[in-house]
Amino acid sequence: MRALALDAVGGIEHLAVRDLPEPAIQRADEVRVRVRMAAFNHLDLWVAGGLPGLDLQLPHIVGSDAAGVVESVGTAVRSFAPGDRVMLNAGLSCGACEACLGGDEPLCRNFRLLGEHTSGAAAEYIVVPEGNLARIPEQMPWDRAAAFSLATLTAWRMLTARARLRPGETVLIWGIGGGVAQAALQIAKLLGAYTMVTSGTAAKLDAARRLGADAVIDHSTSDVAAAVREQTARLGADVIVDSVGQATWDRSLRALRRGGRLVTCGATTGPAVSLDIRRVFWNQWTLLGSSMGSRREYREIVRLAGLGRLWPVVDRVVPLDGAVDALRRLAAGEQFGKLVIEVGP
Repeated sequence: MRALALDAVGGIEHLAVRDLPEPAIQRADEVRVRVRMAAFNHLDLWVAGGLPGLDLQLPHIVGSDAAGVVESVGTAVRSFAPGDRVMLNAGLSCGACEACLGGDEPLCRNFRLLGEHTSGAAAEYIVVPEGNLARIPEQMPWDRAAAFSLATLTAWRMLTARARLRPGETVLIWGIGGGVAQAALQIAKLLGAYTMVTSGTAAKLDAARRLGADAVIDHSTSDVAAAVREQTARLGADVIVDSVGQATWDRSLRALRRGGRLVTCGATTGPAVSLDIRRVFWNQWTLLGSSMGSRREYREIVRLAGLGRLWPVVDRVVPLDGAVDALRRLAAGEQFGKLVIEVGP
């Protein structure tokens, strides 16, 4: 089969379309999917660059998001049949530990991600457990389905289970060009919050207004903290969604109100930040980490997708042979929305 795979780590120059063996069903609860489309996340850049402690079996297929058609099922599979249109939840867990049995799979000590810890989805075929699939809503096109799961699930957990965003609160979302940020904007609007978003590009800020952002801030020319306080009667934001990390951390804290919550799911500009503990306890801030989401949370966002809500924005769809160039577009931050790869017919 054709697959987008790394033959080494150190950068996307090691990524290419390769001919690799097709995966086969090994367990009774597994499903083999013929992939129609896959989608990139910033995670793919990190994997290509090399993550500390991550020992890849090369060649390594990248990609955590995909949608396709069920081709065959294991003997214990009951929820899906050949011909079903499905999309993937990339989170893999043991199913037997206390966290899994309690319905909080991301806290499983053996939690892994397709495309990071295991072979990924940017290939003509993938085999996954039955519990990692959901039917694509009938009206949802292939590109939106492929781009849906990882970013939407991540943003949903950030704002609901972790930050517990409430109606009427204000939320600041950094970097509105990215998939998690755009999902967070849609979720915050759905929850009844006042939304402020940032970008360094005027075109992206205009697009964010069309998506429903209440206020937009050019973080390349504006003092973001001052702009947030101007929008909030000098109080600051109740919740800040920051997946940027090192470059925005100090500005996020200056924009956060007393008693506010900062939730982070990534560090695209670097992982090392400084922190004055006195500011944390004096302002009674809550600093929250978040990653992926539970199967229960995934079912909820799929339900909302079925109602026509939380659909991802797609920047463009490219053929598999153009995938590396699309990843370069992501690395340069030129995209607005998700980059989708057309894998199969």
